[in-house]
Amino acid sequence: MSVGPEIDEDAGRVSEESGGDMPVRREVSGWIKAFTYVLVMPMIGLSTTFFGCISLVCGLWDKAGRQQHGIARVWAQTLLWISFSPVTVIGLERLKTGAPAVYCSNHLSYFDTPVLFAKLPFQFRILAKQGLWKIPFIGWYLNRSGQVPVDQKSARSAVASLNRGVTALKAGMPLVLFPEGGRSETGELQTFMSGCAFMAIKAQVPLVPIALVGTYELLPIHSYHLTPRPMLAVIGDPISTVGMTTKDADALTERLYRTIAAIYLHYSNPVLPDGPPTQRAVTS
Repeated sequence: MSVGPEIDEDAGRVSEESGGDMPVRREVSGWIKAFTYVLVMPMIGLSTTFFGCISLVCGLWDKAGRQQHGIARVWAQTLLWISFSPVTVIGLERLKTGAPAVYCSNHLSYFDTPVLFAKLPFQFRILAKQGLWKIPFIGWYLNRSGQVPVDQKSARSAVASLNRGVTALKAGMPLVLFPEGGRSETGELQTFMSGCAFMAIKAQVPLVPIALVGTYELLPIHSYHLTPRPMLAVIGDPISTVGMTTKDADALTERLYRTIAAIYLHYSNPVLPDGPPTQRAVTS
């Protein structure tokens, strides 16, 4: 099964030097900038603090993290509602609820995380930079809800972080991460790190590619105002790791990169197709 029309992965390859076509950012009118900066962005901050406090209280007894994950979903849905930016999910039938897998997405914006929390219909854990654990509310939530910190100070600490992710996968918990390691400065796809492939192979679970489209245009890095817009989350076909060894991690990472790049290139121009492909689409 393919995502939409047949996509030639080699034709869809975005070079690591150029990143392919840069997303086009429309000029934002002054009143929209003022509205989002003065009203919407403070509401996002207040919502994050409010739901963070509720999650911290639940963390006193919610050792499994289920209630905290539910609160995070409500937080994410609230942020999408506040931002006037609905999300359409394409390929939802490819998600196997309850089965462990490594879900890998491109990383364009602060809003990538809310989109994934709002639209993935199952509990999961995220891998994130250890520095986020030092941020009030966000770090407290990450710690109490059992998310997995990634320490990249040394090769040994990085491997230890990945092994914690493997343990979560073997316990039946899906993982979500951004293989680029950080938000894109330009909206172009960056080089992927091989940690996601390493964990999927070690746990013998599939890699599931996800392409987010429109989050960069909504809120790019270093921006403090929103450009409300419809967005897409496109789920690709799972990539099996059965029989692979860690020696195959680099080749698997390259395959993942090509897949996400091809999907993103196909759906990002225009951001929302005139008519969705045959797959079931769900809009918030």
